[in-house]
Amino acid sequence: MTKTLYLMRHGETLFNQQKKIQGWCDSPLTEKGIKQAQIAGNYFKEHDITFDSAYASTSERASDTLEQVTSMPYDRVKGLKEWNFGRFESESESLNPALPYGDFFVAYGGEEEFQFRKRVSEALMEIMKEAGETVLAVSHGAACRQFMRNWAHTSEVDQKDRLGNCCILKFECTGDSFKLLEIINHDFSELE
Repeated sequence: MTKTLYLMRHGETLFNQQKKIQGWCDSPLTEKGIKQAQIAGNYFKEHDITFDSAYASTSERASDTLEQVTSMPYDRVKGLKEWNFGRFESESESLNPALPYGDFFVAYGGEEEFQFRKRVSEALMEIMKEAGETVLAVSHGAACRQFMRNWAHTSEVDQKDRLGNCCILKFECTGDSFKLLEIINHDFSELE
């Protein structure tokens, strides 16, 4: 059976606004972040997309985003959490190394890149085995990017697009395989 996964990044947070590194640490959604999530929710309504199940990272910013998108019950899943950046958590983004990060953060108590990718991929695989046909999962920027990279070999979608706040990655899931069908970045210019 073919299922559809809508993997979404959370809305703008206080730390996003302040240009702070935010992995396992958390900060609240800004007013703009709340409105971004509502716009993403409207996208699903306008396209008559309804979910059989919904999931969010255990980080508050992800569950708060999901609650703006839908009022349906959902499960919180630790495996959907963002990359653990170790001692760089809540520090200035100016301290980030150049991309790709690789295993840079391991020396500072953070997570290995492939360990992180595997964690997120396994969590989403488990979700899709248990879930209905159409699934919403709200996670984080690097988590979305790493999952997308894990399945890059199955997709023809250009994966260089920026994954802005509340962007949506639409995946087709067949058995044990995912295929990226579309990257949806919303126009938030009205919020500027």
